[in-house]
Amino acid sequence: MLAAGVAHVASLVPLALAGEAAVEAGSNATTVAVVSAVSIVGGYVLLFLLWRHVFSAKAKAKRGEPPD
Repeated sequence: MLAAGVAHVASLVPLALAGEAAVEAGSNATTVAVVSAVSIVGGYVLLFLLWRHVFSAKAKAKRGEPPD
């Protein structure tokens, strides 16, 4: 099930990168908007996780910094 979802999203990436390709192919722009929204949300989640990893108490202890 997960592999099918990944394959579906991977097939939409060229549509999202081409901009108007979804409209020209007879589809609507909803799929491009969904891929774009998922990409933005995924990026913010990754940034949040990186922030937590860098500034966690464990990382600070490893660097020898005092915890907050």
